Formats: sequence, C-alpha cells, structure tokens
Amino acid sequence: MKIRHYLFKYGLNLWTPYLGAGVKIEYIKKDFKEIKVSMKLKFYNKNIMHTHFGGSLYSMVDPHIMLMLMELLGKEYIVWDKSATIDFIKPGKTKVQAIMNISDDLLTEIKEKTKNGEKYLPEFNINITDENQNIVAKVKKVLYIKKKLK
Repeated sequence: MKIRHYLFKYGLNLWTPYLGAGVKIEYIKKDFKEIKVSMKLKFYNKNIMHTHFGGSLYSMVDPHIMLMLMELLGKEYIVWDKSATIDFIKPGKTKVQAIMNISDDLLTEIKEKTKNGEKYLPEFNINITDENQNIVAKVKKVLYIKKKLK
C-alpha cells in the first residue's frame, strides 16, 4: 500500500461511511503506529435514548488495526479481520474517542509467528472513551495474519 499518512487521514475523513456517521480521524502518526479517531454526538448518529448509536461506536474503530498492519507489514502479508465483539459499558453522551497503537514488539511477534507461512490470530483491545476519559465501550478484535510464501 505505502501511502503517506496525511493522505490516508484525508481519504478516511472523506470516506462516505465516516462522513455519514460523523467519525473523524484526528491524527495518524507518520509511522502508522498510532491512530486517534473521534465522533461527536449528533442528531444523525444517536439512538432512541439520545446516546451514541452502537453501530457508529463500532464503526469508528473497525478498519484501523487491519489498515495499520497492512501498511506496516507490506504486501508480503495477508491481513484480514477475523472477528470482533463490543461491550457497551456506559452510554456515550458526549464526544467519544479511541486511540489504537501497534508496537514494535507486536510487529516482531507477528513476523516471528508467521515466518514459515503459519497463520497468526492476534487479539486487540480498544477502549472507546468519552470526554472525561470514562470508558463507553470496549472492542475486542481478532485479526488473521499470514505471510505469503513464494
């Protein structure tokens, strides 16, 4: 993929599902190892209880770990979402945010576990917090990663 971080941010912020839900990419670090997303509570992304719609909460974090790993690992690897769960902790009534990180240790672990073409299913835990840093939801994602063998 190899795209510049600011073009990636710009493209995601113009992506129709994110425009429709009010999701905003706050920043993407230049090395693609951290992303921050946020979403303000608006009339078009709230539920009948006047809190953040659960689907919008999940969508704000859905693609990022996979996209970050695709960029960091390169075309030598297959990276797919395998599964995800979301645990709603508290109603989101203000702007919410999430920060997702990929560490150097994790990249080393992925490369080690997949070096002979084995699949690897790492788990990622993402907290979605409100403006007061209270956890609104916890997302657990499992990815499928495999090195392409020549």
